[in-house]
Amino acid sequence: MSKLDAFDLRILAQLQEDASLPLAELAEAVGLSPTPCWRRVQKLEVSGHIRKRVALLDREKLKAGVTVFIAVKTARHSMEWLERFHAAVNDLPEIVDFYRMSGEIDYLLKACVSDIAAYDALYKKLISRIDLSDVTSMFAMEELKSTTAIPLGFAGS
Repeated sequence: MSKLDAFDLRILAQLQEDASLPLAELAEAVGLSPTPCWRRVQKLEVSGHIRKRVALLDREKLKAGVTVFIAVKTARHSMEWLERFHAAVNDLPEIVDFYRMSGEIDYLLKACVSDIAAYDALYKKLISRIDLSDVTSMFAMEELKSTTAIPLGFAGS
């Protein structure tokens, strides 16, 4: 896909806010008629700018309201170990984000659990699957900002 233009960026902004918008409402909101708007959405999906459309769920209502950040250090830095670690983490639905880091820690994981006992069970599952040198857990006391929206100001450059 060629460079994103103002219409593409408006479409992405609207879909980040509400991916369930009917096509007619989306088209009106971005200043296009439905057919060209639909074509642009299709191109954005094919090009991978839109990976998928999902529903954002309420963690509290689903009893997964405790957020835990897990900092992991390892003495092992082989590709084999990384693949095993990746497989171990991907198999744990409580872990919702997983990053390889620079700096003091090697990996940062974000988990959503119901309580400390649920985190302890998750921790035990994790360490039973892979050797880790150091694990530090940090429980979020309060969520001050959380968004799935990607800043679009860079995309038009």
